[in-house]
Amino acid sequence: MSRDEEFTAYVRERRAHLFRAAYLLCGDEHRAEDIVQLTLSKVYAAWRKVQKADSVDAYVRRVLVNSHLDEGRRPWRRERSGEIADRPAPVGLGAEELDELWTALRSLPAGQRRVVVLRHYWGLSVEETAADLGVSSGTVKSQTSEALANLRRTLRPGNADSDAARGGRR
Repeated sequence: MSRDEEFTAYVRERRAHLFRAAYLLCGDEHRAEDIVQLTLSKVYAAWRKVQKADSVDAYVRRVLVNSHLDEGRRPWRRERSGEIADRPAPVGLGAEELDELWTALRSLPAGQRRVVVLRHYWGLSVEETAADLGVSSGTVKSQTSEALANLRRTLRPGNADSDAARGGRR
């Protein structure tokens, strides 16, 4: 297969997963598209090098996280929209629970959100997450612990903040 065919096959297989990960990192459908496109353009330019890596997915994941960080540094990206984009619901969650989950994830500081996405969406180990983010394993552990504690607090039944997010319904 040619370089273009190999790259196209990879994109066809992994693009949806990359988009979901980018969306979880940034919380905005349009930014996630931009991040995926930036990632794929970088990966295409280095495709021969990427194929020689121990893990193509790990290489692409690192490019995706770095692209997210780069996009976040752009001055025009600092403004946040308050809109919630339409997105498919995970199986087993109702609309209220899904909205509450997205609100809770968006409320996490960026570092905690990145760790949660890499550890619990991508299923990476502490060491793999640390390598992808360029931080120590201890930082990954503490960020994970703090993120999960924040999510538990936010999503706890009877929590005033989560009740307010649902319009006082329970």
